[in-house]
Amino acid sequence: MQYRQFGQLDFKVSALGFGAMRLPTVDDKIDEAEATEMLHYAIDHGVNYVDTAYPYHGGKSETFLGQALKGGYREKVKLATKMPSWEIQTADDFDKFLDIQLERLQLDTIDFYLLHSLNKNHWPKLRDLGVREWAEKAIADGRFRYLGFSFHDDYAAFKQIIDEYAWPMCQIQYNYMDVENQAGTKGLQYASSKGVAVVIMEPILGGKLVGPPPPIQAIWDRAAKKRAPADWALQWLWNQPEVSMVLSGMSAMQHVEENVASADVSGVGTLTADELALYAQVRAKYKELIAIPCTSCGYCMPCPQGVDIPGNFGSYNEGIMFDKPESSRGHYGWLKFAYEEQGIFDHDVRAAQCIQCGECETKCPQGIPISEWMPVIHRALGENGPYVTKLG
Repeated sequence: MQYRQFGQLDFKVSALGFGAMRLPTVDDKIDEAEATEMLHYAIDHGVNYVDTAYPYHGGKSETFLGQALKGGYREKVKLATKMPSWEIQTADDFDKFLDIQLERLQLDTIDFYLLHSLNKNHWPKLRDLGVREWAEKAIADGRFRYLGFSFHDDYAAFKQIIDEYAWPMCQIQYNYMDVENQAGTKGLQYASSKGVAVVIMEPILGGKLVGPPPPIQAIWDRAAKKRAPADWALQWLWNQPEVSMVLSGMSAMQHVEENVASADVSGVGTLTADELALYAQVRAKYKELIAIPCTSCGYCMPCPQGVDIPGNFGSYNEGIMFDKPESSRGHYGWLKFAYEEQGIFDHDVRAAQCIQCGECETKCPQGIPISEWMPVIHRALGENGPYVTKLG
């Protein structure tokens, strides 16, 4: 296993971290025997960072780890979990959720306690409720050692959050397709420049970068050194000095074995110029595969009906780009719940709510016939119909 400096902390972290969000399941319950075997294999092979959160597996991920890390494994790792930011209504909720999580994990102390899924809405609410001051007291009384955050929003929101507290670490979505999405490369580099350890989540974009369509695989096949698609994605991240550690949400022992093997040969500057050029080609080819030429500029927003127009376009396009229609259908079904839980919109934001008023089309610089696309998207993603790739 290769190890990397974790920001300004006196801690060398394994290149690969164990994410406990996608553990193997049987009948919608964690397959505890297999999950324990996977976790122990990872730790026995040098992984020293384990990540979970309050809602993972319906709250059972923390409970599982509380049991699986017994027998000396807890002492071998740094453990991170996350406060459900969207559930916080009053300052009393800070203690309420932390105490629940400590009980689930059967611990007195958590190494890294993250504010989960911070964005331009969650952070001001938690900040104004006094989360920074509360955290300092919780650190002083030993309930956790370091405060961090995970993030899903744009670069401006990320920079604001980074600048408003002396964070020792943060967690961002980042991969070779997300260089300009969310915090992006710019956010990664900014946080690192401030001495903040940056943990990477979604390194293979929720599995979308595995099993690429033929035009993408043809590009990878040009490489002198052959790699599996997941390995290409992971090595791109480990090649960057600003990346402190890469989390992988593994759901089978094969994933653990393959990712540990990849981490063993990882390092900064290990990719050649020719290999780096392939990533740019792959990124460009993926973008050629999209059906709707939306740039997510947001000029079409707000929609009078509350439809998240760029979000719906993005979900549809990703299903086509990555040849993963079922993933997009799942995301489409999740949109209503996700936005309501995060307080971003107060009703359904999916394409089905479009009434074809056409107001958005007068603002779209790309000239997209938005009102025509919305029912196509709903038929494809919301009704389990054929996955339409062309308008009409």
